[in-house]
Amino acid sequence: MYKKIKIKKLPWLYLSFFILIASCWTFYMFNTHSFHLFLKHGYALLTMIIGSFIAGSSPEGSAAVAYPVFTLFLKIPPPVARNFAFAIQSIGMTSATLLILNLKIKVEWNYIKYVTFGGIFGLVFGTYYIVPLISPPVAKLFFVSLWLSFGLVLWNENRKQKRVFFDAIQQFGRSDMARLLFLGLIGGMISSIFGTGINIFSFCFMTIYYRINEKVAVPSSVIIMTIETLLGFFIHAGVVKDFQPLAFEMWLVCVPFVAVFAPLGAYVISKVPRKTGATFLSIILIIQFFGAMWAVKPNGWQLIMCLTVLAAGLGLFAYVSKMQRSRHLPAT
Repeated sequence: MYKKIKIKKLPWLYLSFFILIASCWTFYMFNTHSFHLFLKHGYALLTMIIGSFIAGSSPEGSAAVAYPVFTLFLKIPPPVARNFAFAIQSIGMTSATLLILNLKIKVEWNYIKYVTFGGIFGLVFGTYYIVPLISPPVAKLFFVSLWLSFGLVLWNENRKQKRVFFDAIQQFGRSDMARLLFLGLIGGMISSIFGTGINIFSFCFMTIYYRINEKVAVPSSVIIMTIETLLGFFIHAGVVKDFQPLAFEMWLVCVPFVAVFAPLGAYVISKVPRKTGATFLSIILIIQFFGAMWAVKPNGWQLIMCLTVLAAGLGLFAYVSKMQRSRHLPAT
């Protein structure tokens, strides 16, 4: 009886997906004699072992690690890095999502539904009308500066001894529906550029404005990014058809590893204290910012832009923190 109970408790949804992916990957690699790709793309594997763990344990998709490393350090063309990000997250974040659902980790479904719906339109619009106009280094500096400002405000919020937070949006209404749709729309446009973004962008407002518990907001953001990345992968591989051979080779090398480390990250973050998870996120955002500064080596006007965005972001998120929608509601 004891063994039967333990077997039933196994996350079979995730394990079934992993077995399917691992079997298909092994069959393809042997039949195409592709194991030499590990020597060619070892840097991608190392990057994604770290990146996939971060993707599962934070609102940052693995592209938040892969994109700057590939484009800034390894000089891989931004379109290749973006397409690779969509492809590899389709494995890693799907694995993390299935484990989250299997373990019944608490999520906020209103947040997931409306941000995802808005994100679909934002991703499609951004792919066709924004991506061709963006300078990737400048855009990356802009967003790491903005995320750093959020990380600093979140850290300051968590210094408060009696910070009130919730596991769900309180008294959800039509205005919240519209707000989340808009956040999803903007987040989808961000994701169209980097292969990630809707998760961290919406997470910022969920934790500061709605005061949602980070332990609930993180797995919710993982599910949102999973749906977004599957759509992004489909658009580039099946519709636009600009999925490059280099992106495919790197994807092959990383597939089985991200299918393990992304759900591992989701499991670990569900077990640590809320403040520890929030501190971990703040550290990631700080490292991401200074890593981008070191790699890009911004010129004078780019540095001014970063400082301006950082100052504006601090002001914005501090203001959002003070106008919290749920300020007068009791904690649950």
